[in-house]
Amino acid sequence: MAIKTIDMNRLAALTGNLYESVAVLSKRSRQVSTNVKNELDDKLAYFEGFEQELEDPRFQEEQAKVSIEYEVKPEPTEMAIDEMLEGDVYFRRPSEEDDQILF
Repeated sequence: MAIKTIDMNRLAALTGNLYESVAVLSKRSRQVSTNVKNELDDKLAYFEGFEQELEDPRFQEEQAKVSIEYEVKPEPTEMAIDEMLEGDVYFRRPSEEDDQILF
């Protein structure tokens, strides 16, 4: 895994505060991770119920290809950072009116 430097000032400029940027990236990273895990689970669910076929080398190769495909994908944090730097991440600050409870 190669180390990739990130311009922290550029990240901070996107939200106006580095800590807010990190919080947004954290939330987006969790979303990406959940989506990738669900995709992998859906693809691997296809292989459930084939107990006898699992002994077949071709079947094992297909299952290994699916697993390897997800292993070589970038990490969710890296994907979230790239999305944020490209302007693809939507975030908003809650207004003070949202914080007030109206009865």
